[in-house]
Amino acid sequence: MDEMRIESLVIKAQNGDRAAFDELMAEFESTVYVIVLRRLREHAEASEVTQEVFLRALRKLPQLREPRRFVGWLKRIAVRMSINRALRRPRETMQAPETFDLVQMSRDVPLDRLLRDERARQVRGGLAKLRPDDRETLLAFYFEGQSLKEMSDRFRSPVGTIKRRLHTARHRLKEALGDLQPA
Repeated sequence: MDEMRIESLVIKAQNGDRAAFDELMAEFESTVYVIVLRRLREHAEASEVTQEVFLRALRKLPQLREPRRFVGWLKRIAVRMSINRALRRPRETMQAPETFDLVQMSRDVPLDRLLRDERARQVRGGLAKLRPDDRETLLAFYFEGQSLKEMSDRFRSPVGTIKRRLHTARHRLKEALGDLQPA
């Protein structure tokens, strides 16, 4: 595209002609992408930054005083945005594959197992202190995984009543556990 055509499109775009800006974008998208890719070395990120460059150019285009300098201006935006993105992204670090194996392994430490068993015993004790309908409601919802609709059918009560019963049963279980709850 020759300089006169570019300048004409820039002036039209500055006056609000979106088709003119779209034509400029189509013409220079690959140029901007290459500039960004050289800095970031990552295709997906380069595509994203390229879009951001054109969004910024569209917003700032009215501030461009000399339309014939559009290409250099656009390239400077691309370089600056690429540098900013490269500086903001977290540093990459190399790790041995074994590191990730350790992260994925579940460590069953005896103390963790003991605490988990103790909490389960306390919850079972709290459930045993509840009235049968409260206990059944909590067991159906939390341990059997029944939906409110299923519970409604099971207990022959409207869903609203089941919700209220769940709320009440949770409150009573909290009271039954009493001093076991953190402050």
